[in-house]
Amino acid sequence: MPAPSTQSSHPLSRNALIVVITAGLVLSVVMGIRQTFGLFINPFSYDRGLPVTIIAFAIALHNLVWGFAQPFAGAAADRYGATPVVAFGAATFAGGLALAAVAPSGLLLVLGLGVLVGIGISCTSFGVVLAAVGRVATPQQRSMAMGIASAGGSLGQVLLVPLAQTVRESAGVSMSLFVLAVLTLLIAPTGILLDRNRRKSAAATPSSSPDTNAITAPSSNASSLKDVLVLAARHRGYRLLTIGFFTCGFQLAFIGTHLPGYLLLCHMPLGLGATALALIGLFNMAGSWGCGWLGGRFRQHHVLGWLYLIRSAAIVAFLLLPTSTASVVIFAAVMGLTWLGTVPLTSGLVAKVFGTRHLGTLFGVCFMSHQIGSFLGAWLGGFMFDLTGSYTLVWGATVAAGLMAALLHFPIDDTAIDISTGQMQPA
Repeated sequence: MPAPSTQSSHPLSRNALIVVITAGLVLSVVMGIRQTFGLFINPFSYDRGLPVTIIAFAIALHNLVWGFAQPFAGAAADRYGATPVVAFGAATFAGGLALAAVAPSGLLLVLGLGVLVGIGISCTSFGVVLAAVGRVATPQQRSMAMGIASAGGSLGQVLLVPLAQTVRESAGVSMSLFVLAVLTLLIAPTGILLDRNRRKSAAATPSSSPDTNAITAPSSNASSLKDVLVLAARHRGYRLLTIGFFTCGFQLAFIGTHLPGYLLLCHMPLGLGATALALIGLFNMAGSWGCGWLGGRFRQHHVLGWLYLIRSAAIVAFLLLPTSTASVVIFAAVMGLTWLGTVPLTSGLVAKVFGTRHLGTLFGVCFMSHQIGSFLGAWLGGFMFDLTGSYTLVWGATVAAGLMAALLHFPIDDTAIDISTGQMQPA
């Protein structure tokens, strides 16, 4: 159902554009590196003699740690700005990759690729950088700005997955991970650009905008973080959005982690898995931008509902049709178009209902559910493969979860709330 048009015809301000470009760069490196992890499962298993279950658990654990650390990283960025948070996260992320590169045992691999990488990503990904974008963009531009930043973030997946594959084949797993660690350190200073004009942006309230769908964000400390969290927990739409976000994490982590291995089981060419992941990133650039554009013209929770339905339909078609290079390419393209488009829509919806003052924290809590799903998607894939020798049951679970998420999103009430009073804003 279309919403009243709120899309601004005015371009982003210079400061906002710098923040959007910087956010895209940070997400490009962080999310691009994260999407390479599936390429290391078989080498870790064959070269170091580690069970697939342990490797999948390490990859899955970083999702879980990321999820539980995200509200704290978001709250720190809300209070202190992105500069110290991004710098700490980049150093921690790089340390985790370096430890994984030399880890001789499953325990150290879990510590590096699971714990340290998870903490690092929580400080350098959506809950921190998109919150910075949300603060500098006007309510009319917010969904589009977040979509552009998310789309830019996909560039890393297009470039870094083939880079990791190439270095791994020529110089080994350890060197590939060291190269990725160095790239991660390069984004440490970028938080300075994300904090451009931060105080001025925080003082600007959506109440000065004619957009009646935007929340009036109080400029005082009348509403504490605890009050806002309690208000969000009581909000039925926020609960539905949080539960539904679980599906996104479950689907993406399973596919991103286990698609290369699944294709090898189907006797597909060795490099096709890396190609598929790169294609997902390429098409996600258009998909994230498109979802951000749609979120500015239609009700965001309705777009999310249709997105989950399309994903489930694509998975069913992929499983039922004969597996071939063409079917893999088409599947990767469709998944890419719906891959991270959930993020600008979900964060934009949180901002629409609750405002931007505590956006990092509120999106972080919502994102925790996403990452619990990511943990289960990555870990269950490896566990069920070791148990049954097949990924069939988990593929089926991704379809069922997508259908459930669609049912949860369509009835969400997206009416804005004044967090200082807890009352809905008049339409």
